[in-house]
Amino acid sequence: MSTTETSVETSDLPDYAPVPKSALGPALNEQGYFVDRVERNLYWITDGTYQSAFLTTSDGVVVLDAPPTIGNNIQRAIDEIASANGVSNKVEYLVYSHHHADHVGAASLFDKSVTRIGHEETRRLLLRDNDPARPPNEETFQDRRTLEIGGERIELSWFGANHSPDNIIIHLPDHDALMLIDIVNPGWAPVFQSNLTEDIPGYLEAPAKALEYPWTHFIGGHLGRLGTRDDLALHQQYMADIAESSRKAIDTVDYTPYFAKYPDNPWAAFRGGLEETVATAAAPVIEKYTGVLAAADVFTESTTFQVLQSIRLDLGYGSWVHP
Repeated sequence: MSTTETSVETSDLPDYAPVPKSALGPALNEQGYFVDRVERNLYWITDGTYQSAFLTTSDGVVVLDAPPTIGNNIQRAIDEIASANGVSNKVEYLVYSHHHADHVGAASLFDKSVTRIGHEETRRLLLRDNDPARPPNEETFQDRRTLEIGGERIELSWFGANHSPDNIIIHLPDHDALMLIDIVNPGWAPVFQSNLTEDIPGYLEAPAKALEYPWTHFIGGHLGRLGTRDDLALHQQYMADIAESSRKAIDTVDYTPYFAKYPDNPWAAFRGGLEETVATAAAPVIEKYTGVLAAADVFTESTTFQVLQSIRLDLGYGSWVHP
């Protein structure tokens, strides 16, 4: 059996707006990662697309998430910092932000004796998924847990579903830092469908929850730089603009021409009307944020689709009851 290879000409691909310099992070080293101090003995790592963090303590290293795209570079970064500072490079603890493979899919690289900690729902989902790359966390919590490791404090909190059912806030109060994954991408628009979010109401509430904490440095899990409180505020305004524009589009777009065109195919009619509604809602947001948030012209329609559906289905906005 033979297979036919297909190739895409770059000239056929769409052009997008330039990425604002403010969205870009530092250059990577020859191994393909960048590591730097956040505060004191807290460090962050990026490969330009994903992020991890670690804390060096007298009781060993605490790793916060293990994205597979960074993979073995997590330990290389730890070795680099430990060697420079004369501290232990042995990972003793691994904290899971949530169960998704793109953020903890390198967890199996660490020794089986490592203490794995996460939300109780994270353990349930990892047991369900049965992925050898993601050993389930042995230690769990329900709403809040404070870790005291080597004299350092890490506060874990769960406020309900957002990006995923188990996604938590990781606050490091003595390091002026907060980690919340897959909600805000500093400098960038969310990727497909609001960062592939499962619960839009929770996703929209999550930045406000994060801003209730005192912190200066934000670790969002994606792309090349750390975030600030201003990044979260900008994200909140972007999402609020999408929601407002979605409500206006729901109120104004007329589906009648689509049902007239496809009288025997309601799915075709609904698709046409829905696509017009999404495009109508997204257009002013794309215009406002292109050049402000990187990839606003790439993914705003996708995120608008997800938000608009939540407004319809979760909030009941625009529902019509037959008389």
